[in-house]
Amino acid sequence: MSRDFKNFKSIMEEIDKKKSIEKIIKQQNAEHTLHSFDTKNHYTEEGQNNRLDFLKDHKGVELPILSNNSGIEDISVLKGNIENFIGFSKIPTGLAGPLLINGTEASGQYYIPLATTEGALVASYNRGCKAASLAGGIRSICVSESVQRSPIFRFKNLIELGKFLAWAVHQNEKFEEITKQSSNYAKLVNWKTNTEGNQVNLIFEFTTGDASGQNMVTFCTSEICKYIIENTPIKPSVWYIESNLSGDKKSNYQSFQNVRGKKVISEINIPRAIVERVLKSTPEKMADYWQTSTVSLVQLGTIGIQGHIANGLTALFIATGQDAACISEVTVAVNRFSVTDDGDLYVSLTMPNLIVGTVGGGTSLPSQRECLEIMDCYGTGNGKKFAEICCALALAGELSIAPAIASGHFVMAHQKLGR
Repeated sequence: MSRDFKNFKSIMEEIDKKKSIEKIIKQQNAEHTLHSFDTKNHYTEEGQNNRLDFLKDHKGVELPILSNNSGIEDISVLKGNIENFIGFSKIPTGLAGPLLINGTEASGQYYIPLATTEGALVASYNRGCKAASLAGGIRSICVSESVQRSPIFRFKNLIELGKFLAWAVHQNEKFEEITKQSSNYAKLVNWKTNTEGNQVNLIFEFTTGDASGQNMVTFCTSEICKYIIENTPIKPSVWYIESNLSGDKKSNYQSFQNVRGKKVISEINIPRAIVERVLKSTPEKMADYWQTSTVSLVQLGTIGIQGHIANGLTALFIATGQDAACISEVTVAVNRFSVTDDGDLYVSLTMPNLIVGTVGGGTSLPSQRECLEIMDCYGTGNGKKFAEICCALALAGELSIAPAIASGHFVMAHQKLGR
């Protein structure tokens, strides 16, 4: 039985304990009135203050650092995040939303901060958020999680390699014990091997709590490797802490067989009337454009099928202190557009590589913390919630760019907002 199936089964059982997912969606739709903010005065102090007042009134969030250009007085708070510090690259941050999400962890309306210098980007995601929210919200579920590190060991010949594996296969309990001693949050959930010639990868899979976990799994793997080198009866001639087989910050085909970070699936049904009124298109045009562009992506040789999820997620990653370089693997995802039997639009997005966290890394820096607090995602207990928001936002972005191209107003939007 696959891990995805086990995790999804437990998620559904948990939902059933409370109520059916359809009842959850109906209840949330009844409870939530969409509250919008000033989207007209983009570049005035009045507009900025209006949006800040809106967040204070509706979310109880104040942003003294993010809204102030003065920087940080005590630069010691940057320890662990930067070297050779000289100052700040100030990236303007906008707000998209509200985005209504019906997830297992993320449930309700979310206003999402996006740090970018690309004109029209925030407006595009904002339009997708509006359409999704009016349609009743995006279902977004984190179905699985793990982070890998893959050390490699080289031996003189296959005989030595075989003897090493015969010893290593009995060390599982010791590896788990070392992981517990090395981290308060990491848990070794699986490990497997990959042999090539006279060398072998040990691919360790960990869960990392609410942290994105790259450093955490490196530290744990390092301690496991120290134990291996000290205790194996067959010493390797060469070994490295990472062989590049984990897929860290690289687009790769393994994404669809494994999960790296968090695997999240989002979907939505949008009534035809909303597609026509808000997205200025039709379900048929959007589905046809998806099919046409997918054929082009196959010819291009891309890994995954999607429009521009790197746009919104890079902006969100920068705003919230994520590792922006992980976008290279996060964008390995698959979207799908189709017309339902009722003539409405169905859209889904599956993301197997969401490397995100709400603790550690850059998440505790002042303005990054404020951005997470806008979504009530800062700190422990919010990792899966934030992942569900990330995938839902990415889906909202796909909802906006597809009709813009399919119905011919893509260029006009960039001429108006991006120049």
